Amino acid sequence: MMDPSDQLLRAAWIALGVIGSYVIVPLALSALITGITISLATPWGLFRHYWVVVSWHLTLVAVTVLLQHMSSVVTPVAAIAADTAITNVRDVLYPALQGELLHAGVGLVILLGIATLNVYKPRGLTPLGREAPEKRPRWARVVWIHAAALLLLLPIIAHVVAGGGLDLHE
Repeated sequence: MMDPSDQLLRAAWIALGVIGSYVIVPLALSALITGITISLATPWGLFRHYWVVVSWHLTLVAVTVLLQHMSSVVTPVAAIAADTAITNVRDVLYPALQGELLHAGVGLVILLGIATLNVYKPRGLTPLGREAPEKRPRWARVVWIHAAALLLLLPIIAHVVAGGGLDLHE
């Protein structure tokens, strides 16, 4: 009979894989897309203020690390946890779970930094922001924003269409 703590450890990894693939990854991609879209649609611009550039790059780094980490660590370990033939659950799954706590903590600090930048909006224009803004007709800006949003939605659409995550029915 399996120890209840081993069952809890298996369940935690399976839940981490499912929640990561179907909730956290789509929300992270949405944060990236909405951030770019909003910056293009507002006077802040994408490259006019240093805080927008830093916030956007931190979000891009966080999403990239998340996608890499999900595919290289979380999904494979969740698949191992779902394999009931493995008997030494603690030896395999527990060390990986400890690394997840550090990974989640660093990610949280980065997200809090992004949120702080987006709330306080420190002053400072980039060289591009110091130049006079170009005057475009409103319809051109609306078309540009919709085209950019559509292009940025393609990774989410591809993720969902591809099944995007942990297949528990092997």
